[in-house]
Amino acid sequence: ISVIIYPVSGHWVWGGGWLSQLGFHDFAGSTVVHSVGGWLSLVGAAVLGPRIGKYKNGKANAIPGHNLLIGTLGVFLLWLGWFGFNPGSTLSLSNPELVARIFVTTNAAAAAGGCATLAFTWARYGKPGLSMTFTGVLAGLVAITAGCDTVTPGVAVLIGLIAGILVVLSVDFFDNVA
Repeated sequence: ISVIIYPVSGHWVWGGGWLSQLGFHDFAGSTVVHSVGGWLSLVGAAVLGPRIGKYKNGKANAIPGHNLLIGTLGVFLLWLGWFGFNPGSTLSLSNPELVARIFVTTNAAAAAGGCATLAFTWARYGKPGLSMTFTGVLAGLVAITAGCDTVTPGVAVLIGLIAGILVVLSVDFFDNVA
């Protein structure tokens, strides 16, 4: 994957590839990194099958995290790392306004993704869930990565809200496919 797939798909978008010539924009890797990795993971999951104990009597069982404290720390470390990833994709500080906007849009989408997931799961299931809320934060981060350099903070919040809801619906979809 690292030797063949990522370099090929990356060059399609970055470095003057055919998608960039068509006007496709992916500033820091929503499609090049995260979508390609997601599709490859979906293929891997289809090949390997569900985790042992995931489905019983035709119904999906939640497999809760074993350590929410470590999970929380992991999400906050990823969130912090995204501040190097997205603004760092400018490759310089020659345009400080752009770098500052990328910091703001990245943070706004992550926060909105977490809040949307929290509110949506609370309304849908009658209780909030910490692990799903953090999944919403990550969904907001992934969703903003392509356009973090071009959108306004308000649009970044909207992107995060949509991603936070879509991640819940996606989990429900994949739990009920089997």
